[in-house]
Amino acid sequence: MFFDAWADVLRVVVVGTAAYVALVVVLRLSGKRTLAELNAFDLVVTVALGSTLATILLSPDVAWAEGVTAMLVLVLLQLLVSWSTSLLGPGRSVVTAAPATVLRDGVLDQEAIATQRLTAAEVRQAVRGSGEGGLDQVARVVLETDGTLSVIRASALGDATALEPDDR
Repeated sequence: MFFDAWADVLRVVVVGTAAYVALVVVLRLSGKRTLAELNAFDLVVTVALGSTLATILLSPDVAWAEGVTAMLVLVLLQLLVSWSTSLLGPGRSVVTAAPATVLRDGVLDQEAIATQRLTAAEVRQAVRGSGEGGLDQVARVVLETDGTLSVIRASALGDATALEPDDR
């Protein structure tokens, strides 16, 4: 259907505005980490917040207060998990994957690529995207915890301390 009633449209405008304001307040109170998408867990929380907002907007069965409560619960759980993983280093691996080196000194690590479910073409694409024309110009390609590929040029390797394992 294209149109049911003006009351439904008005509800979306009023509840949508109130839900949007509530979401902005919740996000400002929760800090930058909530939308940073530093790892898969952060991404899931971000998607869940969007889904919750859509549900508040479009479902007359969900009251605004219930929706805002759901957003608060998601953000509070995300804060609890991020706080606990920052304090409990070893427990971090439950929520966050470790970075994985998929290219070292210009040579693709086929085992790491297969384990991480990547292809050599995806690694080469990341290298090209970094502005390099050859794998021999690259010291490392690292699959980060957020799923991005970081390319470190051989000329920028330095002492390689940024490539040391995370404290887990």
